[in-house]
Amino acid sequence: MTAARYLCLAVPALAVLAAARAERDRRGYAGASLAFLAALAGIAALHEVAAAADWYAFAPVDGSYRGMPIDLWLGWAALWGPLPVLLRRVVPLPVALGLLLWIDAAAMPALDPLVRLGPRWLVCELVGLTVVALPAQLLGRWTADGRRLVARALLQVAVFTGLVFWLLPTAAFTLGDGGWDRLSSRWLFVLAQAGVALAVPALAAVREFVTHGGGTPFPWDPPRRLVTTGPYAYLANPMQLGAALMMLLLAAATRSATLAAGSLVAVVFSAAVAAPHERHDLRTRYGAEWEAYRRHVRDWWPRLRPYGSGPAARLWLDDDCGPCAAVAGLFRSRGSRLRILPAGESPVPLWRARYAGPDGVPAEGVAAVARGMGHVTLGWAYAGWFLQLPVVDRLAQLVTDALIAPPHLARPVATGRGEG
Repeated sequence: MTAARYLCLAVPALAVLAAARAERDRRGYAGASLAFLAALAGIAALHEVAAAADWYAFAPVDGSYRGMPIDLWLGWAALWGPLPVLLRRVVPLPVALGLLLWIDAAAMPALDPLVRLGPRWLVCELVGLTVVALPAQLLGRWTADGRRLVARALLQVAVFTGLVFWLLPTAAFTLGDGGWDRLSSRWLFVLAQAGVALAVPALAAVREFVTHGGGTPFPWDPPRRLVTTGPYAYLANPMQLGAALMMLLLAAATRSATLAAGSLVAVVFSAAVAAPHERHDLRTRYGAEWEAYRRHVRDWWPRLRPYGSGPAARLWLDDDCGPCAAVAGLFRSRGSRLRILPAGESPVPLWRARYAGPDGVPAEGVAAVARGMGHVTLGWAYAGWFLQLPVVDRLAQLVTDALIAPPHLARPVATGRGEG
């Protein structure tokens, strides 16, 4: 059994190292790394389901995580994650998935008595390839080839949510104290409310990276432009702060000193080790623009009013539309740097409100007003970020069109025409 365990780790690891020698693009390494993380978290979740469904089980051995030998776990993740990504130029995705199925179908029975297979273990293989290997490959290949920016950002959010808020806490409970079973119904309600509240600026930050920066939160797949809009106009690290607060709250809810200590260590590491490296990288890439931004925007403690050193954003609203005029008056009374312009002065015909930020990225309708709210104060900005969440933005636009201000063509200023 010991030799089998060594081989299960050594063979995939050596194959990954050999395939990496042929990879010349840094993006390829980024994609392989993300695929490994996705496969690692996905296989851990698959193991929990397989144990409950009696698809397969492992013999009791030293060096296990919740009954799964760690060396098998790592080798399996290397096989399902980075290896096919690094070989993507010669092994198309359907072929890669077919080969993975063939390898597992041959290897799993041969690992007896280390692995005990249930009567429906092939069902587990198909489920695993569909919900673990396939997303890991899509994420890795899209990242490596610089494709499908929105889709790969969404997959990153799913992977890191699973890692940070499920796998790492479960490992802390397994190795230390606390547990999911200690969550009372009251704490579940609090965690759900806090999770939604903390997710709003974090998701808005990811959105800014994608729409304004042309990149993702992963350090090896970063934005191509400096992002100082959205939550970044108020705080330099909104995702790290949200994750740290949620982890500390989760530690309190599960009564886990191990998880609390790990969360504090992660904050210290981020502030003392990762942050200086990130600052050096951003200073090198963006120079004076980044220096000016960081003189006004801090880590860990947000501003009350947004940062802005460039031209003011513009919001076109219809003066002849009652609700639009009320919104315009509200913005003007709050003293924001946002320029409110008549809809008829828009350079393009308008049916709804239109926003253009300092970087030129536009928005229309409710999204335009929501982006304008980001130029007032932190509280208004938070409400705007919420209105721009997926699904929420569509619902808000439907309600607005049906009950408040239906879309209508702007009227030119010269003839009294406006916009709504």
